[in-house]
Amino acid sequence: MSDIEQMYKEVILDLYRSPLHAGHLDHPSHEASASNPSCGDVCHIELLVKNGKVIEAAHQTSGCAISTAGVSLLVDHLIEKDIKELEKLADEDVLQMLGVPITHNRLKCALLGLRPLKEIIQTMNNVR
Repeated sequence: MSDIEQMYKEVILDLYRSPLHAGHLDHPSHEASASNPSCGDVCHIELLVKNGKVIEAAHQTSGCAISTAGVSLLVDHLIEKDIKELEKLADEDVLQMLGVPITHNRLKCALLGLRPLKEIIQTMNNVR
């Protein structure tokens, strides 16, 4: 394992122990959940969106280190971003945030947070 991969592995473990933005928002404008039935990982994302921009974000995630770190990094990335920009987020973007190779068996874990985000964006687009 390279020094960079080792560093990212340590970051993932740190985020598992102390995830960024873990908890609840007082008054979220949007929220959605997702689960991975094959392993039992679950996440719930809450956003406060004003004028098309994410002002605050929080999550509750229960699962492995990869899913918790992935959701944590994704939620951190959302803050202060326009929804239009977030519509373009793809699997590859989340995998890049994690910074370590993810095996095929762990892809659903790594991408767990993207599902509720896409659901929130779809709901917002349907309201417009």
